Amino acid sequence: MTETTKLFYTPGVCSLAPHIALREAGATFELVRVDLRSKKTADGDDFARLNPKSYVPALLLPDGTLLTETAVLLNYIADTWPEAKLAPPRGNLVRVRFDEGLHFIATELHKGFAPFTLMPNVSEESKRWAAQRLADRVHLLAEALADRPFLHGEAFSLLDAYAYFALRTYRHLLRVDLPGALGSYLERLSERPAVRAALTAEGIA
Repeated sequence: MTETTKLFYTPGVCSLAPHIALREAGATFELVRVDLRSKKTADGDDFARLNPKSYVPALLLPDGTLLTETAVLLNYIADTWPEAKLAPPRGNLVRVRFDEGLHFIATELHKGFAPFTLMPNVSEESKRWAAQRLADRVHLLAEALADRPFLHGEAFSLLDAYAYFALRTYRHLLRVDLPGALGSYLERLSERPAVRAALTAEGIA
């Protein structure tokens, strides 16, 4: 049991997305930093014992339930704090399409970073292939954004929290410019109070 919700995070990685979402939702939570190499928290606790997957993000609820996987945490946050309107209501095709976009970011962008972050022996040819595949996916995201302020239209949503992490990471890893309106979109997201607060809290502002 825990007195408050705890987000286990590592600075700058995918846990940034639910971190931003929690702040956008106005949630009360505690940040627990994790060293992914030692699998220890900042307090020296064994993170691998709490979460056998041994990676972040992980969300520990007050009743002791542990949730993992970025997209799952994001949906949990939206459904737990519906007044923040971070996702459409459930039970209709709009939410299904919204979840489609969320899982596109998870599987086609986020997981596409692995050859550059988690696989040290990847050949240069494979990295070129992976980079082109990512570029194609980023272009699809640019087309989805078009001239709208946010990915779901006029208001910030979970899609933007996840896209912020993905585009920030993509630009950093591949040292490329973002296509279409994505560059100005990323800068605009960077100015949101919740995003600034998350970056500052993680020490990566």
